Amino acid sequence: MSVLPSHLKYAQTHEWAYVDEDGNVVVGITDFAQEALGELMSVTFPELGMDVTQGDDIMSLESVKAASDIYAPVSGEVIAINEALEDEPELINDEPYDGGWLFKIAPNDVSELEDLMSDEEYQEQIDNE
Repeated sequence: MSVLPSHLKYAQTHEWAYVDEDGNVVVGITDFAQEALGELMSVTFPELGMDVTQGDDIMSLESVKAASDIYAPVSGEVIAINEALEDEPELINDEPYDGGWLFKIAPNDVSELEDLMSDEEYQEQIDNE
C-alpha cells in the first residue's frame, strides 16, 4: 500500500498538489507513481513563466523503465521548479512528498483543486490498477 498524505489532492494521472502558505500550488508525483516508474534518471522541467492549463502535459520524468509525462493539476503560471532534482532526480524516489516535489504554479483559480481526488478516492483508484 502506498503512503498517501491526507492533506494532498490527487490527480488521476498520479500527481499530487496542495496550496502552500503563499497561495501557490506545489506539485509532485505520488509514491505509487514513483514506485511504478522505478529509479529516476532525469527530469525535463517546464519553463518558468509558462502558462499552463489544467490537464496539460508540461514536463517529463525518465526512469530506468520508461519516460513518463507529468500533467498540470491546475491552470496558471509555472513560477518555480525544484532545481535540486537536476542533480538528484532520485529525490523523487526517496521523498516523493517532500524533497521530491517537482514545480509550483501560481494558480488562476485555486478552486480547480476541487476537481482532484481525496486520499481515499485516490487509494481506491490505485487499488483498481
